[in-house]
Amino acid sequence: MARTMIQFLNMAKKETKEDEFNLNTEEMAQSGLHFGHRVSRVHPKMEPYLYGIRNSVHIIDLEKTKDKFKEALKFIQKLISENKVLLFVGTKIQAKGLVKNVATECALPYVIERWLGGTFTNFETIKKRIEYFKDLEKKKAGGELEKYTKKERAKIDQELKDLEIKFGGIKNLSQLPDAIFVLDMKKEALAAKEAREKGVKVIGISDTNTDPTLADFPIPANDDAISSLKYILEKVKEVILKSKPKSR
Repeated sequence: MARTMIQFLNMAKKETKEDEFNLNTEEMAQSGLHFGHRVSRVHPKMEPYLYGIRNSVHIIDLEKTKDKFKEALKFIQKLISENKVLLFVGTKIQAKGLVKNVATECALPYVIERWLGGTFTNFETIKKRIEYFKDLEKKKAGGELEKYTKKERAKIDQELKDLEIKFGGIKNLSQLPDAIFVLDMKKEALAAKEAREKGVKVIGISDTNTDPTLADFPIPANDDAISSLKYILEKVKEVILKSKPKSR
């Protein structure tokens, strides 16, 4: 590697601490955004974003991460300020809780279980299932299910649990979102593919083993470490909450 990691971190310390979105490469390095996958797993289209190799693992150039992250945050800022909808997609185990918390705090939809094929490309059918789910919830809350036997109610309760897992995060989604934020471009490839097919913009964390061109706004970064995901999601949450139109 042309420059050592110590030199890299020293350079990061010399940069201006804050920018428009308070992005800082030293903090990114501390959160592990720069650690990619083993060199044997690199996607050729990620090469422009690579800094070097350390212990057979690719290191992502955090200056480039910072630039691309800024572009993504500017897009999110504009999107939210125009009262448009961003859907979070993160189904990997270590990301589920983070995604749900951030999306809930921002009052935005999310998918944290398996992406259902056709969620976008067959949205009208999905919408009917969501309406059925909401109607069932309403009936239960209103005591309309009391007329059924204990066994029948248990069966309905199980159905409600299954529907909550599938549609809980998108039950208030009445139309396709304007953009999706994908935490793992490889794992959520189907979500990205459906979004592009329907003209929904894709913002995605792109690790060294993924194709960054699948996203309209790729963020070159580690998509496995919880510290990396937390750093990125916290910045996204910050921008969303600041950009929401003030209610009158």
